[in-house]
Amino acid sequence: MIKNEQFTITGSSGKPIIGDYTADDKHANSAIIIFVHGFKGFKDWGAHQLVARFFAEKGYPYLKFNLSHSGVSPEKPNDVTDMEAFATNTISMELADLNTVVNFTEQTYHPENIYLIGHSRGGGLTIIQAAKDSRITKLITWASIADFSSLWKAEQEEEWMKTGKIYVENARTKEKMPLNNTLLTDFKANKEAFDIIKAAARITVPWLILHGDEDVNVKFSVAQELAQKQLKAEIHKIEGANHVFGASHPYTETQLPKHLQEVCEKSLAFLRVP
Repeated sequence: MIKNEQFTITGSSGKPIIGDYTADDKHANSAIIIFVHGFKGFKDWGAHQLVARFFAEKGYPYLKFNLSHSGVSPEKPNDVTDMEAFATNTISMELADLNTVVNFTEQTYHPENIYLIGHSRGGGLTIIQAAKDSRITKLITWASIADFSSLWKAEQEEEWMKTGKIYVENARTKEKMPLNNTLLTDFKANKEAFDIIKAAARITVPWLILHGDEDVNVKFSVAQELAQKQLKAEIHKIEGANHVFGASHPYTETQLPKHLQEVCEKSLAFLRVP
């Protein structure tokens, strides 16, 4: 029987981290997967619930959550609508949130192993966490970035500091979403700590890198760059896959898209290796 538990904990600046835990009571593994969404993403985006169910049915409890400043509010869980929270987000806040969720997972569920899966910017967060947190025993990144500053253009920075904000487009709604320059200030002040490539070189746990070769958001060469920094990592190209592996939002199908199914199966095979 698959069960889904909701939880709310306190994240950065006192904002809530809203999450859910999906597991099969009958044959739950002693490990837990924590999934970290990407930029402009959230835990209920697209096919994320089907992914949670996929792993839970295979015996791997799956915990996913909204970063506190994702811009998704408890009242509107299926879209980014809290533009004030979205605008004030920083990498420091996201890393603090991830650490808070790892602490919560450890204290609430007492798993023997904690596995991280991160998508896109979430991949960057999980690489940094896994490089410094001995509680993480396996790492999987899906279409991960290798540099947080790849999410904006270098030529925007001067204007960004001057005017206090820039805007990014929500590809689906075409809405202009604000980013305050606190994001840039935080990144520049913590460049060393936020260096994903350097963190990749320090990863000591088994690491699987999955990336589509038709990803126009984060090129496949980024996955190769990460793999070159950590030669023990496994890397797999998902032929023909885009940045979200064929998913979309809202996703109304009952089956995973073909490429996301492949990503889940490769991830599962990796987790099953002792």
